[in-house]
Amino acid sequence: MPDVTIEIGGRAFTVACQDGEEGYLNAAAEMLNREAQTLVASGSRLTQDRMLLMAGLMLADKAISAEEELRTMDRRLAQQTTLLDELQARPEPEPVEIIKEVEKEVVKEVVPDAALSRLTDLADRAEKLASDVAEWASA
Repeated sequence: MPDVTIEIGGRAFTVACQDGEEGYLNAAAEMLNREAQTLVASGSRLTQDRMLLMAGLMLADKAISAEEELRTMDRRLAQQTTLLDELQARPEPEPVEIIKEVEKEVVKEVVPDAALSRLTDLADRAEKLASDVAEWASA
């Protein structure tokens, strides 16, 4: 079991850990040290015990916030998954068939309702413009 020396708030501590866990211990110590440095930088004179307690509580607060955010994201993901499942379970809309002749062959195409509506609006606008141009040209 190796001993690792870590620094928290400018103070050195020797801690034992399992083989191969040194990286995790150093990463955790760095997180705790960042919180302790915030306390040290604030100018407060804390005992070693109180500094470690406060830094630990600050980390716990961040962990709780992260857990709450994760739960919120899990709920949103579940809602989106349910919505996606509902949309995928919907039957296909009845197609509107447009029949046209392409090189002596009849072809049926499916056009969505929204596209038909948009095309109708564009055709109406084109007819209005053509009418306006005809009036202008005859004037």
